Parts: sequence; structure tokens; C-alpha cells
Amino acid sequence: MNTELVSSSDTETTQKLKKAIKLRHAVALYVSSVLGSGILVLPGLTAQIAGPASLIAWIILALSSYPFAYTFASLSSRNPESGGIYSFAKESFGLPIAVVTGWLFIFWYVTGGPAVTLIAASYLSYAFPMSRFEIFVVATIITLLAFLVNYLGIIFSNKIQLTVVVSIVVLLLAAVILSAGSMNAQNFIPFSPNGLLPIGTAAALIFWSFLGYENVSNVAEEFENPKRDFQRSIILSVILISGLYLAVATVTIGTQAYKSGGSVAPFAAIFANVLGSHGAIGTALLAVVIIFATVNAYTAGMSRVVLAVARDEGLPKWFNHVDSNTGTPIRSLMLLSGLSMCMLIVYYFFDVNLQTALLIPSGAAVLVYIIGSAAGIRLLNERGIKRMLPWISLIMSLVILPFVGILALSSILTGILAFIYLQIRNRRRYK
Repeated sequence: MNTELVSSSDTETTQKLKKAIKLRHAVALYVSSVLGSGILVLPGLTAQIAGPASLIAWIILALSSYPFAYTFASLSSRNPESGGIYSFAKESFGLPIAVVTGWLFIFWYVTGGPAVTLIAASYLSYAFPMSRFEIFVVATIITLLAFLVNYLGIIFSNKIQLTVVVSIVVLLLAAVILSAGSMNAQNFIPFSPNGLLPIGTAAALIFWSFLGYENVSNVAEEFENPKRDFQRSIILSVILISGLYLAVATVTIGTQAYKSGGSVAPFAAIFANVLGSHGAIGTALLAVVIIFATVNAYTAGMSRVVLAVARDEGLPKWFNHVDSNTGTPIRSLMLLSGLSMCMLIVYYFFDVNLQTALLIPSGAAVLVYIIGSAAGIRLLNERGIKRMLPWISLIMSLVILPFVGILALSSILTGILAFIYLQIRNRRRYK
């Protein structure tokens, strides 16, 4: 049976999305999308897994982040549509593959978003003792707050992101500078206490840290000058993000902060060692702000993916709606936030640990990156070394995927369900 759907001819939704993203907003979106939960927790988790050798994984992923970023930015600047990789997949491989990509995006958000909010709540519990139930309540509040900010529109959301990103950068620089004097060279020996294989596992987790470059492509339709600002913002963002990640990872190992305060709060432990209890409290509160910025950015981007998929009837047409007053896809926001809170309930009752909660969405994210990189190979007509960048992105994604392990099956199942939805939709259409 033909699985192609007829794209909706209704362009009303695209006309109502506001073009309000400037260069500074793009950088803020990139930084808040990428520098979020990863910077707070993964330097500690990866150091526990691979020891100082985890720095190798950080360096590899930092270097490979530019090909990812360049590929998605180039695709977006040539054809700035909402949905990002979803749109690239549709142009390259047809609507069925695009809809599978859209569903993977949704699965990524509704499983990864709750994990991220739980990291924020865990940081708060480091400074303010809370029960497990209270931690999940805080995570739910962050989810609802992101929904509210996005409901108020992209212009308001841009202002929030820009303010928060400045706070993030200042906080990270302060942590590195204040902790440099406490580093000890002996803490890097032995360099690889657990062998070489854990470096691959660490890389799979670190891959989560560099996710986010694709998210800004989801709001490409709302850029004021996409052809100019995508490439400029990518260069600035990659340099800033990679430098900060490597600096924090080095300090985490050099001070052995990953052995203090449990795996969820090495960053708070760094500040506690320098500033005492007040440092831990301040870091915990700012960690919540950092996490909120990430959730807020992803909520904006993923809601546009839902809108684009619904526009092509890969989801119920009811979600193909933009609020006339705020220019916000409110029904898409309702879907994402509602499913995220359901997933928090699942994590609570099944007592899912942090590493598992991060690896579940990583499978979907890697698959999305594979599709996006393949689309870049097919669509971009670059010359010289730039022609190789989408290939580098594809190879890196394929290498990382096996390290996600059996949890990647949940993402594969999501893709299968998307295809089944298309089949059922077509049968109803042609009856």
C-alpha cells in the first residue's frame, strides 16, 4: 500500500509564526539547548564510568559537534521551515521517513525532558533536603513553567533565554576559575582505570551533552535573517560550548568532585569546596535556572516539530493549530507537556535511575541525527572539506548508536508505531 500522505494545503499556521529570532537570540537558543543538563551532571557520571580517560570522549565529541552543527545550520539556512530535521527528511526521503523522524523527536522530548527536570530537582535536593516525592513535584513544576513561558510567545521566550544564557556562562566560568587552584595532577592517574571500553559508554552519554544543535533548526521559520544568522551563530556557539564543556570536565576530574555528593551533583560539590554551604545553595538555584532554559528551548523547538508533522497529517490534524494572539502552537505544547508529566509518573513508580533515563531518549536522538546527517549528504552541494562534514556526522552517529544498548529498542518501536499510524491513516483516507 502507498504510505505517502497528502500534505495539508492549509498554510495558515506558517503565516502566523512570528519572525523574531535575531543573531543574539540564535546563540542563546543554541547555548541553552546544548549547555543544560549535560554540563551539570555528565562530567561526574562519565568520570565515574571511565575515570580521567573520559576526557578523550569529551574531546572527540567536542570536535565532532561542529559537523553536526554545520550540517543542520546549512540545511536550515537553505530552506528555513519549522520542524528542522523533519523537513529535511521529507525533502530527502519522503513523508513516511519524515513522520517517523517526527515521532522519534516526540519520544526524545517526552522521555528526555522529565530526565532533565529531575536533574534540576536533584541539584536542589543537594542544598535543600527533599523527599523523592518532592523532587518529582519540583520536576513537574519546571515542566509546567516551560509550558507557560512558551504559551506567551516566541518574543517573550527569546528574552528569557538571552538573560539565562548570560547567567549560565558566568556561572561556569566562575566554577572553573575558583576551582583551578584545587586541582591535583595525581587525580589524573591512573588515566584509564577501567580500560578502554568504558570510554565508548562515556561517549554515548556525552553525546547527550552535544544534542541541541538540531533544536534551533526546528524554529528556522521564525528567524529574521536565516541565511546570515545560522552560520554566524553556529561558529560562536560551537566555540563557546565546546570550551566550557572541556573546562568543566577537566576541573571535575582534577578536583575529584565526581566523588563528592553523589553522581548527580559534582558541580555543586565544586562550588561547595570553594564557597561552603552558600556556594552549594547558589549553585543549586542556578542549576534550576539552567535546566529550565534547556527545557524551555526544547519545548519551543519540539512544539514546532509537532506542528509540522500535524500539518502533513502524520499526527491528528487537531494539532495543526497556531494561537492567533501569541503565534504559539498551543495544542502542540499541550501534547508535549502532558506526555512529559505522564513520563514523570512512570519514572517515579518504576524507580528509573538517572543513567537509564538519559540513555532512553539518547537512542531516539541518535536515530534522528542519522536521518538528519543522511539528509545533509543528499541535499547539501558543498565543495572541499565541507562536503565531508555531513558524512562525519553520519559516521559518528552510527558509531555511537550501539553504545546506547538495548534501550535503543524503545526508539525503534516508536518508529514502527509511526509507520503503523501512517498505514491506518491511509486506509481510512482511501475507504
